[in-house]
Amino acid sequence: MENRKVFKESILPLPKENKVSPVGLMLQPTITEHLSEQIPVVFAMKIPAKAQRELEQRVSSGQKIMSINEQGVAYSPKKEDIDALVSWLKQENFTITKLSRSGTSVYAKASIEQIQKSLRVTMVRVTKDGFTYSAAQNAPSLPADIGQNVSAIIGLQPFRQLKKHLLMRVPKHGNRIASSAANVTGVVPSPAISNAPPYLASEILNAYNANGVGATGKGQTIAILIDTFPNDADLIAFWQKNGLNTTMAQVTKINVTGQNLPLPSGEETLDAEWTTGIAPDANLRIYASGSLQFADLDMALDQIIEDVENFPDMRQLSISLGLGEKYMSKAEVNTQHLKFLKLSAAGVNVFVSSGDAGSNPDSTGHSPSGPLQVEHPSSDPFVVGVGGTTLKLSAAGTVNDESGWAGGGGGKSILFKTKPVWQTGVGISANNPRLVPDVSLTANPDYGAYLFINGGIMQIGGTSWSAPAWAGFCAIINEARIKAGKEALTFLNPLLYPLLGTTCFRDILTGSNGQYNAQPGYDMVTGLGVPNIQKLINTLP
Repeated sequence: MENRKVFKESILPLPKENKVSPVGLMLQPTITEHLSEQIPVVFAMKIPAKAQRELEQRVSSGQKIMSINEQGVAYSPKKEDIDALVSWLKQENFTITKLSRSGTSVYAKASIEQIQKSLRVTMVRVTKDGFTYSAAQNAPSLPADIGQNVSAIIGLQPFRQLKKHLLMRVPKHGNRIASSAANVTGVVPSPAISNAPPYLASEILNAYNANGVGATGKGQTIAILIDTFPNDADLIAFWQKNGLNTTMAQVTKINVTGQNLPLPSGEETLDAEWTTGIAPDANLRIYASGSLQFADLDMALDQIIEDVENFPDMRQLSISLGLGEKYMSKAEVNTQHLKFLKLSAAGVNVFVSSGDAGSNPDSTGHSPSGPLQVEHPSSDPFVVGVGGTTLKLSAAGTVNDESGWAGGGGGKSILFKTKPVWQTGVGISANNPRLVPDVSLTANPDYGAYLFINGGIMQIGGTSWSAPAWAGFCAIINEARIKAGKEALTFLNPLLYPLLGTTCFRDILTGSNGQYNAQPGYDMVTGLGVPNIQKLINTLP
């Protein structure tokens, strides 16, 4: 009998066919008409364990940036292992669609019939949230000699996807609602009420002491990872309303997978409008994955990793997506962990929203009716997890009150059980695992952001607002550093945690996300607190 390596951690177990699972899945057998359906699959490759530990230690200690080129062969899989896998896949009638430059991922596709035969899986039809997918019921496998240095096989359960972290509503105040928003050049809100929701970019800059720092992100590039592109007309209308000179010439759109993209639904527009709203002179690169399936998102992350060498000023990446850790497979987490590690080592700070369902997000990410958990990828130790607050401004623009937002994700990771060496300070016990979030920013949709989408104005919130705004702040800080003759920021978390309790952060003392309460020092609602950007510019080494 052939010796095979089984990838048990690459899927979540499914119940028997024709049964409804506890998370709302209905399973049915695959029928003949689906056997020719092509499924994209990612084969994640290992890098030497010692090399990964060295790179993790380097980034965690805040050492100097190591470019993707400098990471080179030492922090990459062995070429002979990649070649052996590719050769075998071709023999098995898989089509190779992409090889990541770092060698960490082999992207391929094949028919369901071939996948069942080659990977020894049973594919069934799975219906979730009204949509039906073909998915693996059991763990895939490879011949042992081919799979020995493969760490995961990703993409065989496409019904499991990351969720967007945004909440939209019609604005309560009439101050920024146009009577006819179809003509984007004629949006003239009346009456104009300053510092009332939906907030404008200048009001948020002022709230976090970033409006007089002499930096606007010039010379910096911000990346966004999302499934599709915003409408150009919406971005232009947002910039006009906010009095910004940003133009479409600063925006580059990359369709990573080359597939037809979904229509804008809000997240892509929020991310683009608010990164540029905070850092209006930065360049923007929007990486559209086409879907929120892990195979497509992994390809987009690999494209960003490859592009860092050609765009050395791309020092910030915003991701407003997540899924509860208990709904993730360990293999998916480990695969993305290596990509985040490589990005952070190269000096790209990845800002990830912590979620909008408090301490108990369900599988949709929108209801606090799930198990106690945090969401991935905000829990990865090599990203900056961004939580949410409720920000109330006075008529003059000063902060009247800021508290922890009930929807802000936060808590203790069950996947990253060892506390990062940099995660220390008041409120953090020595025996904690990775805690989320690291920092926070305004997120409550009741006191939300101005958003122009599909020719109209909406008020938006969620930690999907917090993460891109933080990416914009990072671009401002990096520009100011370069002007001062300093190098761009290394991984932020080792630099930020020593500033806990200083004037670089406003400690948030009230509010709860369900299980956890805001408190002096670090807490699992707002992390270190919210930033004072001018102080950070002056203080960061």
